Amino acid sequence: MSAPAVVPDSLYLILGEEELLVDRALWAAVGAARAADPETELRRVKVSELTPPELDEMLSPSLFAEVRVVALEGAQEAGKEIAEAVLAHARQPAEGVILVVVHSGGGRGKNAKELPNALRKLGARVTECNKITKSAERESFVRDEVRRAGGKIDPAGVSALIETVGSDLRELSSAASQLVADTGGKVDDAAVRRYHRGRAEVTGFAVAEKAVTGDRTGALEALRWALQLGVPHVLIADALADSVRTIGRVASVGRSDPFRLAGELGMPAWKVKKALAQSRGWNSASLAEALRTVAEVNAGVKGIAADADYALERAVLRLVELRSNRS
Repeated sequence: MSAPAVVPDSLYLILGEEELLVDRALWAAVGAARAADPETELRRVKVSELTPPELDEMLSPSLFAEVRVVALEGAQEAGKEIAEAVLAHARQPAEGVILVVVHSGGGRGKNAKELPNALRKLGARVTECNKITKSAERESFVRDEVRRAGGKIDPAGVSALIETVGSDLRELSSAASQLVADTGGKVDDAAVRRYHRGRAEVTGFAVAEKAVTGDRTGALEALRWALQLGVPHVLIADALADSVRTIGRVASVGRSDPFRLAGELGMPAWKVKKALAQSRGWNSASLAEALRTVAEVNAGVKGIAADADYALERAVLRLVELRSNRS
């Protein structure tokens, strides 16, 4: 006897680790439910905090026929009992209960790893939210965000926005929406520079650029401004790491045409050109030490360091020293 069919749109699988995209997918599911019933309730819970009886209660039908969305987050942590309970509900969903399973795509145990495929087979509506790590993907994201906001952006505008704002998707999305509103919909390099004038001087990338070029005074000044204006420690540390890694990648392939290297390395040409200029001040030994430095500060600002401000300042000074003392 075959399992009962899943009620349309009663089962969702959000697969991936890109937080902004995961949040959007969850709220899209909630929005679809509330379009049918504005009183729909949302309950969000981490799988690691659930017991099977608690999950059964959450997925049971309401006595008053109320509709609710149950979002199970971190489903890659599900043990055997939780995974089996989720699949049991997916096979025979309770009336008025919409289940959203949020899963990173990985998992420690067999049941957690196999859960996404099992949900797919049961007809779950799947949304992929993979991490955006490649330059081309980030550029595509910016174009899509501008389009979502009702505008258009040219390639130079895309590069300028990423260079100015950084790689954080939430910041890029917010900046894209603001630019469309401010420009009437046409976004180009000039618009980005105009509406973000002064911002480039206080981003993590500006701090990194000063540090890897050996500008001690400029790097410290940019760092202090960034911290004073509230740029998150993690973004500054990420920018330092990105700059060092980019210089290392470009330096490892030797001198070449930036446009040819851009294709080989999967980077924008402007970024390759900048890294080529910066790489003249580095060698393999200093880059190896710089990579250790940025790895340490990344760990530091995420909880290991007692003082994140000091950890960043020490890392910046170390990078300046390595650049200045190259052999």
